[in-house]
Amino acid sequence: MTDKRMVAKQAPRFEMDAVMPNKEFAKVSLEENMKNDKWTVLYFYPMDFTFVCPTEITSLSDRYDEFEDLDAEVIGVSTDTVHTHKAWINTSRDENGLGELKYPLAADTNHVVSREYGVLIEEEGVALRGLFIISPEGELMYSVVNHNNIGRDVDETLRVLQALQTGGLCPANWKPGQETLNV
Repeated sequence: MTDKRMVAKQAPRFEMDAVMPNKEFAKVSLEENMKNDKWTVLYFYPMDFTFVCPTEITSLSDRYDEFEDLDAEVIGVSTDTVHTHKAWINTSRDENGLGELKYPLAADTNHVVSREYGVLIEEEGVALRGLFIISPEGELMYSVVNHNNIGRDVDETLRVLQALQTGGLCPANWKPGQETLNV
C-alpha cells in the first residue's frame, strides 16, 4: 500500500474492462468521465460472491439516479474478472447475487489500479474497501479506505459529493441545502 498523499492531486488515470449496465463488456476510464465533464465515484471492494459487498453494490445501484442527478458516474472495482462480475450480476439478489445494476463493475485483474489507489492487499490479491471521489478535472477530492468487514454508507457518499460540489467550506454535519461557511 502506498503511503503518499493522493487527495488534492491528480487522480491516477485508469482504463479497465467492465460489465456495463446492459450486461455487455466494455471499457471504463477516468479520461472518458473527464471528457464528459462528470464527477467519478470510484469504489473498490474485495471480491465477488461475498457477504458485505452485495449490500454496498446494490445500495449504490438503487440510489444511482441521485448520483446521476449530481453529474457523477459510479464505477465499482474488484480484482475479479468481468466474467465473474457478469455471473454475479446474473444471479438474483435473493440468492446473494446483484441482479440488475445501473453502473459498471470493472475488473482490475492485474491489480494495477488497486495498487495505484493504495488499496491492494498484496498478499491476498484483493482490494480494501476504498472510495474515491474525483472531480471532472481529474483531481482526487475525497478518499476513504476501511477494513473489509465494514460496509460503506451511501448517504454519506452522496453528502460528501454534494459538499464538494458547493465549492464552499462545509462545516461538520453539513447537509445539502444548508449554508456553507463564509470566510
